[in-house]
Amino acid sequence: MLASSSFLATDGGGYQRQMGRWSRRLAPLLKGFAGIGGAVRVLDVGCGTGNLSFCLAQDLELVSAIGVDLSPAYIEHAIRRNGDKRLDFQVRDACALPFPDASFDHAISMLALQFVPRVDLAVGEMRRVTRPGGTVAAATWDTRGGLVALRMIFDAAAMLDQSGREARAAAYTRPMSRPGDLGRVWHGAGLSDVVQDMGTIRMDFSSFADFWTPMEGKEGPARSTWAPSARTQKRGFATWSGWRIWMGRAMGHGPTRPLPGS
Repeated sequence: MLASSSFLATDGGGYQRQMGRWSRRLAPLLKGFAGIGGAVRVLDVGCGTGNLSFCLAQDLELVSAIGVDLSPAYIEHAIRRNGDKRLDFQVRDACALPFPDASFDHAISMLALQFVPRVDLAVGEMRRVTRPGGTVAAATWDTRGGLVALRMIFDAAAMLDQSGREARAAAYTRPMSRPGDLGRVWHGAGLSDVVQDMGTIRMDFSSFADFWTPMEGKEGPARSTWAPSARTQKRGFATWSGWRIWMGRAMGHGPTRPLPGS
């Protein structure tokens, strides 16, 4: 059976610490790009911990928004945060949405479709549940041309061993994260008036610890980069610590002497 997501999703709080700061900044930009506003019903596909849905709810005219995600942990986290009766969060599969045709005015997805192996099914479902004339919109990372914060991690991992090089190669050949990928799938789904654009968000970190500590959680594609293989388990702590020191030096923080045994 083919999994409907390749994203490591186990801890809503961990996701918020790692990616929440990014998705909170991206959400209003995606909302504006999609032109979503007024008295509408919106489906948020791959909602994670709900940052896009909460952004949509800032519009007082919003009728309703339903956020769906495959991760029970993320949906539970979103439900705990929610105090708005117009919002609902459900554990659902983007490739098999349980909603009738034309149930929503808009369907939107933020930083999720690149982790759906059968993205054509997911986008087809988004189109099916959106009324004629509605908008289907999404945003994914430009992992090759941008996302410098994770690029430093993957490049550092690739310097350490073969598993790091393999993780970097997988990350930077992931579908739906290269210019033109979204547009091709949108056209393939039979959507019209397709527009694709690129944008940039800036993130400031107060220290190396502010940058690195959230990455030590269990969430997302970066986590798999430093999951120890059988070959490297004996020296795993030294490698990981040496990596942190190398990263700290590159960013101007941390100790200046080598770690023993690294």
